Amino acid sequence: MNLSLFIPEIALAVTAVLVILLDLFVSRKVRGYALRWVSLAGLIVAGVFSIKMWGDNNPAFFNNMLAADNFAVFFQVLFLGSAFLVILASTDYAVKFERFQGEYYALILISVLGMMLMASAIDLISLFMALELASIPLYILAGFLKDNKGTESALKYLLLGAIASAVLLYGMTLVFGVTGQTQLIAIVQSITAQAAGSPAHSPALFMGIALLIAGFSFKIAAAPFQMWVPDVYEGAPTPITAFLSVGSKAAGFAIILRIFLTCFSAHVVTAHDWGYTFAALAALSMIIGNVAAIPQTNIKRMLGYSSIAQAGYIMVGLAAAGVFTGLESSHIGGVMMAQKGVLFFLVSYTLTNLGAFIAVITITGKLGSDRIADFAGLGKRAPLLALALTLCLISLIGIPPAAGFMAKFYIFSQAVSNGLLWLVIIAVINSVISAYYYLRVVKVMWFGEAASMEKVPSSIAPKAALVICCLGVLLLGIIPGLVMKLAEIASAMFTY
Repeated sequence: MNLSLFIPEIALAVTAVLVILLDLFVSRKVRGYALRWVSLAGLIVAGVFSIKMWGDNNPAFFNNMLAADNFAVFFQVLFLGSAFLVILASTDYAVKFERFQGEYYALILISVLGMMLMASAIDLISLFMALELASIPLYILAGFLKDNKGTESALKYLLLGAIASAVLLYGMTLVFGVTGQTQLIAIVQSITAQAAGSPAHSPALFMGIALLIAGFSFKIAAAPFQMWVPDVYEGAPTPITAFLSVGSKAAGFAIILRIFLTCFSAHVVTAHDWGYTFAALAALSMIIGNVAAIPQTNIKRMLGYSSIAQAGYIMVGLAAAGVFTGLESSHIGGVMMAQKGVLFFLVSYTLTNLGAFIAVITITGKLGSDRIADFAGLGKRAPLLALALTLCLISLIGIPPAAGFMAKFYIFSQAVSNGLLWLVIIAVINSVISAYYYLRVVKVMWFGEAASMEKVPSSIAPKAALVICCLGVLLLGIIPGLVMKLAEIASAMFTY
């Protein structure tokens, strides 16, 4: 086994252990500062090692259970960057659980470690292990405030998450039962070998695929498996809500792309089936997420429903990839175009949603309230914060020059090319609906009467995280070429 391919994961695991040890031995006066900066340093080191692996396109390793290809590296850097911004944004918020800061930072690092392994997994067993490694720390972190809402959200997340994992496991079992394989490349070979036949004649395989879609839909917060989202988003510490909304979703989409484009795209019927299934889920997620967000008065619940709708937009790209595979199975260029659109959307969504949540963390930390009505007059009290939140909300709608516009443009254009015009029409209508509740927040901030003119202070670290997010949102909206190129390379480099 080549341990050098594990260096990013090893660096992160060592950092998590170091954080726990520091929490035991460092004096209370400098503990928070030391834990935070050691965590950030560990993420940087892991990120540097990951970036160094870009372009190597390393073959499968660890008994063909993991791969260190460009696709894995792309997502690893995305997860590490997300965690870096979340930890920066936690600087002021972490005072709320001062005694448990060591556990807080260590659990975030362990969850990121699980997500990195998810992006690398090319075997159903390693995939499931990585999924649980990423999920269990999040169940704990969701209840970290230990109040009634936090406890309820953590319990609900744990129970529904366990059910989703069981459903996923049943799906994997059925796929193994039909093919006799757990490695993704062996699964597709087995299906192809049986196919002289046609997999369309294997009800067990289709049931397995259906259960896989159901299990993964929970992880990416897609309808109709979204019931946990509003309560968990509201009850969890806001930095963890931010991390959940981007990290968990990106990890889910990474593994969906890896599995479905590897195992279930060899046959037109199968690819068509899962492509149109994701198209239906996309439409449902967009409609439920946007309609349910309209009456929300709590900013975290509103962003929770918004994240369901955003999962729907991303699934438009996923559906396009599946349907295109079905239409033109010999032409992989079309699949790659849809695939790189999904990757670009995930980067754009990560920066945008993290920016929105970091602004919310700072604002609600001062206001002591998550009610949208209490954001009134923020344009006068904290104009830069209000401007940053406005930019992120505009990006979530998909208005230029923000990144969200380019992300939707790429995904929707590929869907139209692949015969999914009806789905794009639904997506555009939903984008218009979403403008109502996003712009309502903007209106309250800039035109509402402030109850007080007291400023909204924050430390340098959350400000730096917010600046990074806002610059990213603008740059991706104006010059998306670099990230699109990286997404294209990552999409082209599946090695099993």
